[in-house]
Amino acid sequence: MSRSLYKGPYVDENLLEKIEGKKPATTDAIKTWARASVISPEMVGFTFGVHNGKSHIDVLVTEEMVGHRFGEFSPTKKFVRHGGKMQKEQEQKRKDAEIAAAKAAKSA
Repeated sequence: MSRSLYKGPYVDENLLEKIEGKKPATTDAIKTWARASVISPEMVGFTFGVHNGKSHIDVLVTEEMVGHRFGEFSPTKKFVRHGGKMQKEQEQKRKDAEIAAAKAAKSA
């Protein structure tokens, strides 16, 4: 659900204080736990270390990110992969086919 228009976007006050008066090129990553904070135009060019629950992931803010939230760029869950035995067999067949194609191209 979106935030009501009369309230405006939620921007963490501490983040604005941290970037106030600084230049994007001279500052290191600014650590933040405010994943719900909306990226504002003043933040463009800065690098933020957004916490994902375990560590901080560096996010370089660009113009396309304005209006989005920090949490969108710092995933909290690690995708391992689907499948199991069947998936491994398919990957092995694909790998063998690539090796055979490379050998055929090399000998020709």
